[in-house]
Amino acid sequence: MLRKLTITTTGQGLYEITAQVDRLIAGAGTNQGLCTLLIQHTSASLLIQENADPTARRDLQAWLSRLVREDDPLYTHTLEGPDDMPAHIKAALTATTLSIPIAAGRLALGTWQGVYLWEHRRGHSTRHILIHILSD
Repeated sequence: MLRKLTITTTGQGLYEITAQVDRLIAGAGTNQGLCTLLIQHTSASLLIQENADPTARRDLQAWLSRLVREDDPLYTHTLEGPDDMPAHIKAALTATTLSIPIAAGRLALGTWQGVYLWEHRRGHSTRHILIHILSD
């Protein structure tokens, strides 16, 4: 089964999508299998990360922003704004696909794990994630 999840973001940061993906799995009636996610963009990514303490997500965002700065004079891809090329680099350094086992009708994540869309642009965006649910 293939579905599309649309998420509206309001700027840089991590947006948890675990519940939305679990709802799609439940709707598919899948008890056991594999869920593959693909974000259809080059300036955002996907991540499995800590879902209990928001300071972990803030620290990740701050660290990646220090690693990939917006003011690098070597960038030539600048027509879409100063955050565009850094967003492409951040997406290249992180993941655009995830594969997660399904067990007991839900994503088989650890206790403190969640699935996130990681928005790397500063403005509002509409992001599309393809979700393929494969049932055993």
